[in-house]
Amino acid sequence: MSQLQIAVIEDDDLVRSATGSLLRSLGHRVALYPSAEDFLQAGPPETDCVLSDQRMAGRSGLDLLEQLAADGRTVPFILMTAFLTPGLDDRARALGAVSVLEKPFDESALIGLLGGLAAR
Repeated sequence: MSQLQIAVIEDDDLVRSATGSLLRSLGHRVALYPSAEDFLQAGPPETDCVLSDQRMAGRSGLDLLEQLAADGRTVPFILMTAFLTPGLDDRARALGAVSVLEKPFDESALIGLLGGLAAR
C-alpha cells in the first residue's frame, strides 16, 4: 500500500490519538486536528485523505466537507460517526464522501478504504 498523507479530525483525544497511531503503524503520514476549525486554520495542507468525525463542537464533519467543496478542494473524505442517523450516508456521499464509518468500526474497514485510495 502506498503511503498517504492523512488528516484526522476528531475531538475525542483518545480516539484521535489511537487512530493516528493505527495509521502511522500502516506507514502513513498523519496530521491530527481536534476540530474542523483547527484543520481549516492550518491552511490547505497537502492531504491525500481526510478522516473526520461527524459530531464535534463547532463545525460538524459534514459542515467541513461542504466547506472544502465550496473552496474547490476535492480530497477523498471519510466520515466517522457514533450516531449514524437516517440519511447521513446519502448526504455525505452526495457531498463527495468516499464512505461513512460507524464507530466503533473494524480497523479492516478503514484499512480497506485506504488501500483503495492508495491504489489510485
